Amino acid sequence: MPTNFTVVPVEDAEKGSQSAVAAGGSKPVNRGKLFGEEDNGDNLEGPHSGDDSQRESSPFINSESDREHYYEGKNMALFEEEMDSNPMVSSLLNKLANYTNLTQGVREHEEAENEEGVRRVPVMVPQMGTFIGVYLPCMQNILGVILFLRLTWIVGTAGILGSFAIVSMCCICTLLTAISMSAIATNGVVPAGGSYYMISRSLGPEFGGAVGLCFYLGTTFAGSLYILGTIEILLTYIVPTATVFKESEDGAVLNNMRIYGTCCLVLMALVVFVGVKYVNKLALVFLACVVLSIMATYAGVIKTVIEPPVFNVCLLGNRSLKNENFETCAKMDVVKNNIVTTNVWDLFCDSKYPNATCDEYFILNNLTEIRAIPGLLSGVIKENLWGNYGPAGMLIEKESQPSVPAQEMSKDINKQYVFNDITTYFTLLVGIYFPSVTGIMAGSNRSGDLRDAQRSIPIGTIMAILTTSFIYISCVVLFGACIEGVVLRDKFGYSVKKNPVIGILAWPSPWVIVIGSFFSCCGAGLQSLTGAPRLLQAIARDGIVPFLQVFGHGKANGEPTWALLLTVGICEIGILIASLDDVAPILSMFFLMCYLFVNLACAVQTLLRTPNWRPRFKFYHWTLSFLGMSLCLSLMFVSSWYYALVAMVIAGCIYKYIEYRGAVKEWGDGIRGLSLNAARYALIRLEEAPLHTKNWRPQLLVLCKLDPDLAVKHPRLLSFTTQLKAGKGLTIVCSVLEGTYMTRGNDAKTGEQNLKAAMAAERTKGFSHVVVSSNLRDGFSLLIQSAGLGGMKHNAVLMAWPAGWKQARDSSARRNFIETVRETTAAHQALMVAKNIDHFPANQDRLKQGTIDVWWIVHDGGLLMLLPFLLSQHKVWRKCKMRIFTVAQMDDNSIQMKKDLQMFLYHLRLDAVVEVVEMHDSDISAFTYEKTLVMEQRSQMLKQMQLSRTEREREIQSITDVSRGSIRRKKSSGVDAPPLITLCIPEDEAQLIHDRNTASHSIMNDKAAVATPDHVHMTWTKDKLVNERNRHREGMAVKDMFNMKPEWENLNQSNVRRMHTAVKLNEAVVKKSCNSQLVLLNMPGPPKNKKGDENYMEFLEVLMEGLDRVLLVRGGGREVITIYS
Repeated sequence: MPTNFTVVPVEDAEKGSQSAVAAGGSKPVNRGKLFGEEDNGDNLEGPHSGDDSQRESSPFINSESDREHYYEGKNMALFEEEMDSNPMVSSLLNKLANYTNLTQGVREHEEAENEEGVRRVPVMVPQMGTFIGVYLPCMQNILGVILFLRLTWIVGTAGILGSFAIVSMCCICTLLTAISMSAIATNGVVPAGGSYYMISRSLGPEFGGAVGLCFYLGTTFAGSLYILGTIEILLTYIVPTATVFKESEDGAVLNNMRIYGTCCLVLMALVVFVGVKYVNKLALVFLACVVLSIMATYAGVIKTVIEPPVFNVCLLGNRSLKNENFETCAKMDVVKNNIVTTNVWDLFCDSKYPNATCDEYFILNNLTEIRAIPGLLSGVIKENLWGNYGPAGMLIEKESQPSVPAQEMSKDINKQYVFNDITTYFTLLVGIYFPSVTGIMAGSNRSGDLRDAQRSIPIGTIMAILTTSFIYISCVVLFGACIEGVVLRDKFGYSVKKNPVIGILAWPSPWVIVIGSFFSCCGAGLQSLTGAPRLLQAIARDGIVPFLQVFGHGKANGEPTWALLLTVGICEIGILIASLDDVAPILSMFFLMCYLFVNLACAVQTLLRTPNWRPRFKFYHWTLSFLGMSLCLSLMFVSSWYYALVAMVIAGCIYKYIEYRGAVKEWGDGIRGLSLNAARYALIRLEEAPLHTKNWRPQLLVLCKLDPDLAVKHPRLLSFTTQLKAGKGLTIVCSVLEGTYMTRGNDAKTGEQNLKAAMAAERTKGFSHVVVSSNLRDGFSLLIQSAGLGGMKHNAVLMAWPAGWKQARDSSARRNFIETVRETTAAHQALMVAKNIDHFPANQDRLKQGTIDVWWIVHDGGLLMLLPFLLSQHKVWRKCKMRIFTVAQMDDNSIQMKKDLQMFLYHLRLDAVVEVVEMHDSDISAFTYEKTLVMEQRSQMLKQMQLSRTEREREIQSITDVSRGSIRRKKSSGVDAPPLITLCIPEDEAQLIHDRNTASHSIMNDKAAVATPDHVHMTWTKDKLVNERNRHREGMAVKDMFNMKPEWENLNQSNVRRMHTAVKLNEAVVKKSCNSQLVLLNMPGPPKNKKGDENYMEFLEVLMEGLDRVLLVRGGGREVITIYS
């Protein structure tokens, strides 16, 4: 029949409701009322606490609690049961369309207000494009202190070719990293956290936390670098007289840097604490300073073609002089027609007079004045092509200038020359230069403010790197082509009146560079102190590093106060180093490690081809990422191998800490996919060839029993597994629940969690699994057949001895055990059965002395001798000695057997005491016959009792004679019942019968009136049972044993012989090993004829009688130990 729909325009929640009332005459039914409880599950994300990482578990970008829903009515009734997990497409599209990713601080502030119940105030964040949002921030972060303070010195020291190699390597490294970063950044939304977020979500919490903290340390030390650069500019070029320590004192320069640097750090920290908005407002000013300084440099280069600057350098011989204390580069000068000595004369002579005693080198050489900047067309580029490295204290000399060497050098006079303050070599310059190319993450860190982050980040970052690379390479060539070599090697510009070398090249004045670089360094320092605490806050709020939790808190608006304090403290360490050249390699290490893992993340994701790896940026390849990763690693060790090792050790320690103590996070990272691929490859390789005996070790399937509360019944079984395996090889801990999976699925999950908790408590490394089966027997069979995967399958089964099998009301425990033994034998798997497992030592115990006794009756692969060796590797059993007993028959040479066994153990490299036990043929004792008779009578009784539990109880009640004689009772039908013999009815079973009969006694009395007169109902109470048992025991004591011989003759002789073996062997074992810490015995197999199953358990019980800790071992049919290497 046709269905009528009414379309109602909805403006907002309230108006929509009113309109619906008006249109349809009734208020629309809320979906929450229709689906009831299912509405609770539709909340895809809990209350947000400011942790961005919580959002990624949802398939939605902006998964907030929905008060208004986008589908109503009953049109989707077919899917209504799934709507809590699978929302409608209209709901999903609406969420996507309304997505806004605000900056972290604003979002936290908004959601804090929302949780308090205050109406949310919409905060509009201006969306930025590629140029403003990515290109300019990257340019500002990349261009900085090294360009203005060290690049000219690097060009002069390494030469144009060397500098070109350094710049090219570093720029290629960052370009390849930017390509990898672009691929990751465009593979989904990157919230606040930038590179940390990308690495952690691609490589997992361990790598993410380690590299994130390294990146944080790098950013923090970058703040130290910029502050030191600021103070160097201040004290060297702006206010050189504002020093606390005078230059005559040792370490005066470093101490001045420490004092002023600390003051500057405190001032910047206060600015950041008061409000980041002031830093953001000044960012454009700082950027303008950088751009103006670079433009002034290029303008100065162009001007050198027209008219070179007037700055000159004074050389004494071929040595460069500090010209801050004199104006005239000459020994004598003519003043008013008089020849007078100059200030230079005063520096090298003891008086102003011409006949004064002067320095020998000063006398032998002339003073020469050359242009500091010959110009672009001067041809000085040829002299600056090659490097000029040297040790600390080496004087800066112009090689093409003639000079006369002096015999002696005066140390005091050397202070007037320009010299190297540190030892220079190529790798040092790489470490100092690399910080000038960092800052490529600025765009990804601001992804929340971008109009289209997936388009802007790749284009803006790569364009910024290409632009800055062009600037650096062009500066290298232009500096080498315009500036004199001795001036380039003058780090602080002492030879050009203490002006920055790049400043004398700039037009119109050196002060453009001085002021521009000063504000540039200030801005970069403020940016570092702003960004580093937020990065630490993002790591802390992820919860992967427990001891950083406190740094996730801050002010009400989300400002990271505690993280800022830690950042200032670490930054102070860099300032106390007080040398820009020493701090630069430190932060180079941390940034290089971060870039290395960005490349690794991209390479791993590309090679794994995970379905979620769909970046919009298509111009990437795993070879480029691998090349970038290799280049980063090479640059780390090239710049400073010891710093590289320290950084890797720090990252490794953080990795292991997060692995062992950190919170468990599942972020769908690439390392997990890599592990899966590696595991698949290894499993396939394992199946290609059979396992060699030398590589055999017990791969255990542990059959663990759960109690009614689904807790592990025998936790010591897991302790013994840990002691036997020591974390090596495969361990699968399994349990079986009876029932169907549909009804007991939750129980299975709970049991598996309990198994995992017990394994963790007992330090058992392995896998846990709980299966639900219709009966335990099928469950055990299923596990023995199918546990494991590929080549990683178990080869041994460990289980506990079913201690209560005699007291059980049915024979299921016995039958399950025997069938498990048969199945392990059929599957060629070893079997270990632990008796009194609860008496075994815990992992915390330490056995001070004692022995592990091995009773080697038959050889079934050597597992008996391998197990004690494996146990002795664990600290619980380490002090226990190994003893091996073997049994000799009448026709065996026991002496020769002992020698042969000792030689065999010598070849096996096992230390053990050997003893041969002689077992002579003897008559079968009356005790053996008695044991056999008891066993067979019990077996007959159990055969007759394969009925329902109620009928079995009635059978037990009907027993009136508990002696070994036969009892027959005629029932009302007149049919003779078969003989029923009972040995011992436990008191708890008798009590159960007593209780049940008491409970149903009144009902029975009611039915007795209707019953036929010849039907007699007999009931045994507990007291009657105990009295009857004691009476018959007394009768047995005085009974003549010979009266039982007729019954002995009727016994199965095979059972008698087996019982005889068990009794005799038990006597020998108890005699020799009653005080040993552990006894290992060959486990005899069950009879091939299943009719003897009832007696098999009795034989094993007799074999282990009187022993505390016993491990029955049955081999899997293959050799597991060898004498060969």
